[in-house]
Amino acid sequence: MTVKEHYDNHLGNFYSWYTGDFDKNRDSFKAFCIDSDIKPNDSRCAIDLGAGNGIQTIALTDLGFKVKAIDFNKQLIDELKSKIGNLPIEVFIDDIKNVGIYSTPKPELIVCCGDTLTHLDSFAEVEKLIMDSFDILIPNGRLILTFRDYSTELTDTNRFIPVKSDSQRILTCFIEYFADKLRVTDLLHEFENDKWIQKASSYYKTRISRDLVLGYLIASGFKIKFDNVANRMITIIGQKN
Repeated sequence: MTVKEHYDNHLGNFYSWYTGDFDKNRDSFKAFCIDSDIKPNDSRCAIDLGAGNGIQTIALTDLGFKVKAIDFNKQLIDELKSKIGNLPIEVFIDDIKNVGIYSTPKPELIVCCGDTLTHLDSFAEVEKLIMDSFDILIPNGRLILTFRDYSTELTDTNRFIPVKSDSQRILTCFIEYFADKLRVTDLLHEFENDKWIQKASSYYKTRISRDLVLGYLIASGFKIKFDNVANRMITIIGQKN
């Protein structure tokens, strides 16, 4: 199953539930941006790749950016649309691989958060997205990337990861490791009609590494302004020279 099919048929149905409190997540990303001196300067234009239900998108508008939000899942885009009101947000149902066509006006910030970068099909696609982002950013524009660190393989029963649960839902993730890929199975149990129903779907992620992405950023012309790993989540900010 492709990543898009997995979201359209499975994960999109409970994505907002498992990601948790929207306002808390929005405020957390906004605080990170403030701490990293991320603020609008010239065009005020930002692009949110893999915008989902709008956590980063809304946070960026709070900071004064005009945002183009791009995601391939209509359900999540519709959730984002319900939050827009009069905010300066344009939404696009599209693949993040097409970032290069969103060059007018040139953005001063591009973000690709969560684990979205690993949804690309290959190392080559990751490299191209970084190169395309560099090309369309204004001088001194910045690219924020976050992705999970899968460099250390979980083994045996540790590959079963309890993600979230409540009285009606239990979500468990199972990971299988390959040389340059991961097979991820999202196993959801929902309590319906007085019984638990199992719903499962699997898809592949590209097993990128911190060093690989840093290499692509530097080769494309970015200067690394921030590089951190916390709770197996890698966060990198590159600035266009």
